[in-house]
Amino acid sequence: MKKRYFLQLGGAAVGAIALSRFLPTNATEQAASKSNAHGEGNFPVSKTEAEWREILTPEEFAVLRKEATERPYISPLNKIKEKGTYHCAGCSSPLYSSETKFESGTGWPSFYASIEDAVATREDRSLMMLRTEVHCATCGGHLGHVFDDGPKPTGKRHCINGVSLKFEAA
Repeated sequence: MKKRYFLQLGGAAVGAIALSRFLPTNATEQAASKSNAHGEGNFPVSKTEAEWREILTPEEFAVLRKEATERPYISPLNKIKEKGTYHCAGCSSPLYSSETKFESGTGWPSFYASIEDAVATREDRSLMMLRTEVHCATCGGHLGHVFDDGPKPTGKRHCINGVSLKFEAA
């Protein structure tokens, strides 16, 4: 029994290591393996892929248009404590107030609520799990995900890629 368990565990470990070699390591590589699930022309601000590439940095394009995820703890927005508004990096629409920002310990800027009607959500079944993706309601840009482990009053945690936001001080 112990030998069988050891062999199964070893096989699983080798399989996981082998599989991890095929996973993208950064947001730009992730984007190369994804297509934009939002399509073009379905939002008030609509651009072609070429137009988005012209106005966004490669990292912004990877996250906003190809649904990649930036590495945790790298966003300078994590350290911002002043009052202001967080806007979409793609279309400049106001998305989150600093009043709803909180420290979640996840490595990404987190908010317990968005500005009313600023974001929309959809089901995300990528990575073999069910999550709620949040995107800009104006341009459809991917922002991050919403989880049910946030603080009161909403109990929600909008876990947002910092590269998808621009901060404007009050």
